[in-house]
Amino acid sequence: MPGALPRQRFVLDTSLFITEEIREDDESLEEAVHRLLDLIATARLELNISCYVPPSIHDELGTMLRERSVDEDVFSRLDTWVVRKSPDRYGVTIPANVVNNFIDEMSDRVDRGLRVSEKAIREVEQLDPDELTAGSDTDGRDEYMTEADRILSDMRDKYRRALRQGVLDSREDFDLLILARELDAGVVTEDRGIISWADEFGLRYVRGGQFPTLLEEYLRATGIEDE
Repeated sequence: MPGALPRQRFVLDTSLFITEEIREDDESLEEAVHRLLDLIATARLELNISCYVPPSIHDELGTMLRERSVDEDVFSRLDTWVVRKSPDRYGVTIPANVVNNFIDEMSDRVDRGLRVSEKAIREVEQLDPDELTAGSDTDGRDEYMTEADRILSDMRDKYRRALRQGVLDSREDFDLLILARELDAGVVTEDRGIISWADEFGLRYVRGGQFPTLLEEYLRATGIEDE
């Protein structure tokens, strides 16, 4: 009987709701989120599966959905079927080895960021204002700045990737992992950094794009039709 099933919990990341991986055919974002919430509701009622978000992610998700002009009904359903819970930051312990690995990784990333910055400085040093002003009726200042801005923009992109890609870089990410550890829950995300650190924390995880299919398979395996 569905009521006898052991409780299973998942903690959801913002990326689950935003990713195009959950959309079918020509589905809009709003339609995809409604369908996802239908699955979450059915799984909760029939399979004893509960989904959670920490308040920090709830706020982040709300902002992103409103920026995309999602109907207010989505927020009402989100609050109904997805439990908002603060992580127990004082009660949940983190192994010292996890902290040690995080420090090592951040140290390495700072070094990579410095190398990116040094390379950009050398590129700027190679700029020749005389060559940039050739054939120009102006003093060439705008052209020079345009080239310098290009280098700066490229440096920012590479610096951001060096320091932030694939690593915990926000309170929202950390809250997600702490709450999942507290609840012994699976993490649902498309964020590679969260996935990497879910491994470090010894947590189960599901790629966001696979989560609707996972719920559908659970429902199908138990003979429950999701209408």
